[in-house]
Amino acid sequence: MKNSNFDTIIHAPNRLQICALLSPLGQVEFRVIRDELSVSDSVLSKHIKQLEDVGYVKQRKSKVNGRERRWFHLTNTGRKAFELHVEELKRIVSELK
Repeated sequence: MKNSNFDTIIHAPNRLQICALLSPLGQVEFRVIRDELSVSDSVLSKHIKQLEDVGYVKQRKSKVNGRERRWFHLTNTGRKAFELHVEELKRIVSELK
């Protein structure tokens, strides 16, 4: 039975890890996320874009020492969706016991 709290956008492993990393933190820089996930820039950009397209993640750009840097954070919608998805995963696992 499908539950509406299971979020297929978040559930993909890299996107789940991105949300888990962003959830307890205010903002995280692109390169920090990339390094934590051990993925290429292009792979991370693809997953971030999918999260941005549904309104779960927003970015902030600024220059540091002349280089543009990007920081990301979960939106309120993204934070709620992540929390509901985690609760749904816990529910699914608890039914297996």
